[in-house]
Amino acid sequence: MGSVESKLDELRRQLNDYSYRYHVLDDPVVPDAEYDRLYQELVKLEHEYPELVTRDSPTQRVGEQPLGEFSEVAHELPMLSLDNAFSNEDLNAFDKRVRDRLDLAEVQYTAEVKLDGLAISLLYEHGKLVRAATRGDGTTGEDVTSNIRTIKSIPLALRTTGFPGRLEVRGEVFISKTGFEELNNRQRAQEEKIFANPRNAAAGSLRQLDSRITAARPLQFFAHGIGIVDAGEIPESHFDILQSLKSWGLPVSAETERVAGMEQCIGFYRRIADIRAQLPYEIDGIVFKVDDLEHQAELGFVSRAPRWAIACKFPPEEAVTEVLDIEVQVGRTGALTPVARLSPVRVGGVTVTNATLHNADEVQRKDVRVGDTVIIRRAGDVIPEVVRVIPEKRQEGSQAFTMPAQCPVCHSPAERVEGEAAIRCSGGLYCRAQAIQSIIHFASRTAMDIEGLGDKLVEQLFNEGLIRDISDLFHLDHEQVAALERMGNKSAENLLQAIEASKNTRFDKFLYALGIREVGQTTARNLATHFQLDEIREATQEDLCQVRDIGPVVADNIVRFFRDERNVAIVGKVISAGVVWESMRADDATELQGKTFVITGTLASLSRNEAKERLISRGAKVSGSVSARTDYLVAGENPGSKLDKARSLDVRVLDEAGLFEILGRDEDV
Repeated sequence: MGSVESKLDELRRQLNDYSYRYHVLDDPVVPDAEYDRLYQELVKLEHEYPELVTRDSPTQRVGEQPLGEFSEVAHELPMLSLDNAFSNEDLNAFDKRVRDRLDLAEVQYTAEVKLDGLAISLLYEHGKLVRAATRGDGTTGEDVTSNIRTIKSIPLALRTTGFPGRLEVRGEVFISKTGFEELNNRQRAQEEKIFANPRNAAAGSLRQLDSRITAARPLQFFAHGIGIVDAGEIPESHFDILQSLKSWGLPVSAETERVAGMEQCIGFYRRIADIRAQLPYEIDGIVFKVDDLEHQAELGFVSRAPRWAIACKFPPEEAVTEVLDIEVQVGRTGALTPVARLSPVRVGGVTVTNATLHNADEVQRKDVRVGDTVIIRRAGDVIPEVVRVIPEKRQEGSQAFTMPAQCPVCHSPAERVEGEAAIRCSGGLYCRAQAIQSIIHFASRTAMDIEGLGDKLVEQLFNEGLIRDISDLFHLDHEQVAALERMGNKSAENLLQAIEASKNTRFDKFLYALGIREVGQTTARNLATHFQLDEIREATQEDLCQVRDIGPVVADNIVRFFRDERNVAIVGKVISAGVVWESMRADDATELQGKTFVITGTLASLSRNEAKERLISRGAKVSGSVSARTDYLVAGENPGSKLDKARSLDVRVLDEAGLFEILGRDEDV
């Protein structure tokens, strides 16, 4: 048996090495036929000795039995989005902000291509891939481990040594241009759905409940950073981290450089823009990240994005088409939005049939009319917009478009609040369109996350008189739902179970779900950590302005929402239906407010992430690197170089007992 084990180990080692050379180094050393021969030899041996099959064997990428649903994964560190730049002026302004905050004349950046794919988190423990999750709303994603294991460029086990005991790798899953073309050709031959663009194909492939379908799709992966790191050290610059990831077996884009100052950043951007069409995959811009991790920690974050990174987008793609009609849509806040219905046209690989005209001022300024020939623009995932009219192609007798004086849905007067660009329906939730949109928002994934309650089903329930506001969702009758067209007993049962499951939520998600004007996810999270619901109901504008990132306008929207007796009644009915959450308020925030902590080594009684959450809940900041601005270093077992640096800077060092003492914990440690 020993010789068989040795043979299996050698075959796996060879195949993993060949795969690494092919996918990561882009330097294949054997022809495909030789790889296939060795692979089949491994398959045969593992079939003969199934007890010797390992989880990280190259043969274990073929997919598993279908899942019933994806489970949720709470990201230990949020997966944030990036602020965007669209010009050299934007980049220079970003660089100036960075230099001013760091008090430096010049800053080093890592420049990377921005892939048009799907963000993914990979968690490795002791070098083995144990979990993969989508970005989701940045706080919570979906567990797609079975699907990720089918992607050959993602190692099931890290190579060499020196990686942390627990390492989260972040990157992008994508489909190359060639792979996309081949996939659609195969779909056509099988008379199946044709994908609109590589990004949609990648997202659809990764969210298959049957991972065997994912295994048949040409998915690839590039790493572009890390998240949580425990039980080990990492390099102190982002560029060096990428090189380490590459040495551990993870593919990194070859179009990645370390650059100094904005002149080199802009030069990199121009070089990549010139060769963009020749790259084997779609990109929509360049990402610049401050290279030094200590500088990143010093710069910190704004509400939804790091201050140390920016995505510089390529110019949007444009096309010429005809305006067939102009319709007015009513949003959940009552805003009337004119939308141009277009003669279908391909822009950036996507067929576009609608484009936003934003508001009354924009329609008047651009003078867009039915029958006009217009230039439309699409940039990434942004909703297409009408850029301008081509006046020489205008038809004689065309009429200027004017916004309606009444809501096109409920016929309530349309009003314009002084200082706002939007014209709004005055009907409130009595307007059918606003009521439906508010319910759709309430049920959406980033709000209450009611699985299976999509736009069309909400409209159907509303039109049948089964719901009139969000509280009615919690009183739906099984027989009535089952009797709806395209439903039935099983679908009704699944929907009611999803509604019941949504009752256990987070306070910030509940606040966001209420659809208060200008209260997004970040604002809701900030509110939830400062107040209980009863306190928000009674809060004044002055009280609310004490919360980070809330100004007078947002505060006024919150006050007006909770002064409306109809809103209060609906919220009360939702809570009476059994919706609950745990408090997120940081009652002891003043105790450690503004203090900066760094955690290193392994803690015995709790994970580093748990320690971080407890510190943050008391108002502290937790950084990833030690600097002169660090107030405390929490040192567990095997603390590494951070302890030496803290001592050299005379930073106060706490052991685990000291941490619990400062947190006010009474239990034994």
